[in-house]
Amino acid sequence: MDVRHLELLRELSERGSVTAAARATHRTPSAVSQQLKIAQREFGMTLVEPAGRGVRLTEAGRLLADGASTVAAAIEQVQARWDAYRGEPSGTVTITALPSAATFLLAEVMSDLASTEIRLECSDVDIAEAEFAGLAADHDIVIAHSLTGVRPAGADGLTVVPLAQEPLDVAMAADHPLAGVAAVRAADVVDREWIGVPLGYPFDTVLHMIEQVTGAELTIDQRLRDNRLVESLVRVSHRIAILPRFTTPTDSGIVLKELTDIPSARHISAVLRPDRAERLAVQRVLLALRHVASEVERRHRQ
Repeated sequence: MDVRHLELLRELSERGSVTAAARATHRTPSAVSQQLKIAQREFGMTLVEPAGRGVRLTEAGRLLADGASTVAAAIEQVQARWDAYRGEPSGTVTITALPSAATFLLAEVMSDLASTEIRLECSDVDIAEAEFAGLAADHDIVIAHSLTGVRPAGADGLTVVPLAQEPLDVAMAADHPLAGVAAVRAADVVDREWIGVPLGYPFDTVLHMIEQVTGAELTIDQRLRDNRLVESLVRVSHRIAILPRFTTPTDSGIVLKELTDIPSARHISAVLRPDRAERLAVQRVLLALRHVASEVERRHRQ
């Protein structure tokens, strides 16, 4: 049994097409197709079948692709034990994160790891919740968020490590009519003009809950991704928005108000493939992420 064939089937399972699997494994699509034919001869069964203009795994192919995950995890377990035997963990750990979480996590994590032999290679991405899990195929750690639980949509079969639970508040200008109240309820904000986020993004869930509780439709003037941009528009108008508590500045003309009658907090989690979770260096980075997140939560509770 050639482990390389198992890994190729896994790539095809995770990426959904021969072209994507070829790109990920630095081969041509024809080379991938040829390897799939060799794998089918080796295993003596049909592993892929036509699906539209492409192919998909058969039941036998899916079984072997799942087996590739088990093999990869076992190899990483041995590697982790070997790294522990040799001493400190080392190597490059790749992280991709949503910017608003990376803002309060990565600087302190990098500082924590500065004395180790671990190098972080970081990127940021702002996408819909269900798209984060797919990034685990190309990164060691994906930092994602969700309003429904610690496991983001689409992360079934992946390792999920909870990092923090961050309140999402109603942001408004310091001279807004609601700025003087201690907290707000859905009825207080339903008739205001809003700046929202693209559909499918977790913050939009809060707006839907306000509509459900009040039975009214919100007026959403703009839908924007970047929190700094949203802050700038909130600061100079009477529009309001949902913004995260940990990284929204409240000393520059913006006031945050807790939404008391709707659960408005997001779960920030690390999502990764089970085999990569076995790497000693990855485990050390996860430890640093959890420590920093815990400290941030503690500071905001004071």
